Amino acid sequence: MRQNISSGGQWEDSHGYSRAVRVGSMVMVAGTIAGPEALDEGPEGQTADALARIERALEEAGASLHHVVRTVVFVVDIEQTPAISRAHRRAFGGILPVSTLVEVTALADPRAVVEIQADAIIA
Repeated sequence: MRQNISSGGQWEDSHGYSRAVRVGSMVMVAGTIAGPEALDEGPEGQTADALARIERALEEAGASLHHVVRTVVFVVDIEQTPAISRAHRRAFGGILPVSTLVEVTALADPRAVVEIQADAIIA
């Protein structure tokens, strides 16, 4: 059984995707940037907001941050990694999912400095 979860984000309908999809015990959350109200915050604030949006999608799928096994973090400036990492570490504490961080040239919204994708397994 498949459960599609929408956050009502501006690109979901036009691009044709879901914020998250649950199939069985697996939940995949699409790349997520900070919400419009947090895009003027710095990298740490944007990361915290993106992770809060991911957490809400996970909860709607019956999961939580504790179920996250992998994150992929896309940044537009690799030198902002320390601030981004602080927010990531705060959100995940001792959960310690595997994580990849890569620098990209741009994100969908030019104000965004970080985008995060997450995969979870409900065990």
